Amino acid sequence: MKLFAFDHCPFCLRALMMPAYKGLKVDVVYLDNDDVQARIDKVGANMVPILQKEDDSYMAESLDVVAYLDSQNTSNALLAATQQPQIEAWLNETRMSISRLLFPRWLRAGQPELATDSAKAYFEAKKTPFIEMSFAQADAQTQTWIAELTPQLEMLAQWLVLPSARQNQLSYDDILLFPHLRNLTVVRELQWPEHVKRYLDEVQKITQVPLLHAQSS
Repeated sequence: MKLFAFDHCPFCLRALMMPAYKGLKVDVVYLDNDDVQARIDKVGANMVPILQKEDDSYMAESLDVVAYLDSQNTSNALLAATQQPQIEAWLNETRMSISRLLFPRWLRAGQPELATDSAKAYFEAKKTPFIEMSFAQADAQTQTWIAELTPQLEMLAQWLVLPSARQNQLSYDDILLFPHLRNLTVVRELQWPEHVKRYLDEVQKITQVPLLHAQSS
């Protein structure tokens, strides 16, 4: 099997969490961010992740890909979500602060899908309207977004369940939440509550999805 993805994309990271956790052989291919045609040729739409299955057919939609990979063997089956409403509410509350912190940093973090000037230009043009300011403006106000996010991380620490509390099994809660927290490790000045930091370390160990402290700025 082959997984076409972006390293910075939280939806792609959902799928990227699965191979190591499930013990599956999946080759990962990082597409250029601006190579829209490569996605359309496979699934008829500009979307990632895309899984090429063993019969060479393609499938998209991140949670469908996760479910398919989960079905490939019976080991380490994903547990059902138990905190989805809290996670979705938390992500909705923090989406703008997270985006304004992350988008400028992706241009300098060395992600393979953003290795070319054209890919970076495409990304910036697509994402600027979402954050309602230029990347330079968002970057210059880093401390504002950190100040908005810090109490939200403290709140998250009060109800976040560690994998070690459930025999190191992952659940769909982790599939929904970990990608966003992992991406925030690219923000150097962000201070993590100890419980959330432990969560990141535990899920990283289980999934082998690397954190981004070494690429942070």
